[in-house]
Parts: sequence; structure tokens; C-alpha cells
Amino acid sequence: MKLLDELHTRWPFLGQRKLIRELRDQGIEIGRKRLRRLMRTMGIEAIAPKPKLSSPGKGHKIYPYLLRDRKVNEVDEVWCTDITYIPMATGHAYLIAIMDWHSRAVLSWELSNTADTGMCLRALNKALESGRRPEIFNTDQGSQFTSTEWTKEIESNGIKVSMDGKGRWMDNVFIERLWRSLKYEKTRLWSYETIPELKEHIDEWM
Repeated sequence: MKLLDELHTRWPFLGQRKLIRELRDQGIEIGRKRLRRLMRTMGIEAIAPKPKLSSPGKGHKIYPYLLRDRKVNEVDEVWCTDITYIPMATGHAYLIAIMDWHSRAVLSWELSNTADTGMCLRALNKALESGRRPEIFNTDQGSQFTSTEWTKEIESNGIKVSMDGKGRWMDNVFIERLWRSLKYEKTRLWSYETIPELKEHIDEWM
């Protein structure tokens, strides 16, 4: 998983077939089924057109994509979010960031050893504590963002929910660039034993 994270950060456009080839070139024998399971566990997918995006939770409502052909010209017009996987000396952590689409500013972030909806809600509430509100909040169709808890919190603050549809692979590029910079400039340079230690380094970089 650590090597897979390094490959994905370096070449986020690589799909499963090419990732398998890269892993096998480095002596790791892995099949498509196992790779799919690891990518799903880590919450990563290729930044390229594909037939299926992040899987929503069973029975969760899917909202329409509201940004098609829309030019985002103002701060707080649209916010977006994403989750990334960070390897540690033992185990791993998940990092979520909430970003303003127009300015690319990171409004809040949260670190946890589980990629659950609670982590996402903590990051959302931190961003909203400033008193700022976007008109639209765009996410992928991951189970955290299709959950009733997440969508209810968004809508209760008078914000419209937007979700990526098929073919909207470019919408995550802004945060993917953030993850790439963070990993190359900070997290890859150190070894972390605990989440508080990792959190301190991320806070310094942010």
C-alpha cells in the first residue's frame, strides 16, 4: 500500500493495468482483484476518464452535478473536498481537505485513522466556523459524501449539494495537486510513528 501510494502520487493518471505492471516490475506479484481491493481501501482512483467513480453507500441518494459549463469566478462560490491515504511506520492515516474552488485555498483539514463520515463532518464544521458559506459544495460519489449525515449538514446550512458524474474526472485535479505537493514536500521526507506526530508535520506544511 505504501508503494502503491507512491506510484499513484507520482502518476495519478495510471489505471489498474499499468499499476500492476509497475508493481510487478518492482518484484511484487499482485492480481487485478487484490489491486482493486487495495485501491478501494485507500480511496484512490486514476485521474482519467473511467466508467465508474467512487462507489456511493448502498441506498444513498445521488445528487446531480451542478457545475457543468459553469465558470466559477468568485471566492466561496464553490467548495470541494477529497480524501487521501498517508502511510505511516505502522499502519496508515487518512487526510481530508476542504478547498475553495476559485482561490484553491485550503479552508480546513482533518486527520484520522479511519476514513469515515465523522472525519469529514469535523472538517466541514471547521470550515463553516469562519462564518463563510459556499453557494455549492461539490464532491465525488464516495460513501462518506452520499451519506445522510453529510448531505443533511450541507443542506441545513443553505448550501446546494453537487456530485461528480461520469466523465468528470478533471474536477478532482485541484486537490490532487495539493496532495502531490504535500507528499513530496513533507510527508515523504519523514517517518511517522503516531497520528499526533503526523498531524504536527501536516499543520506546519499547511
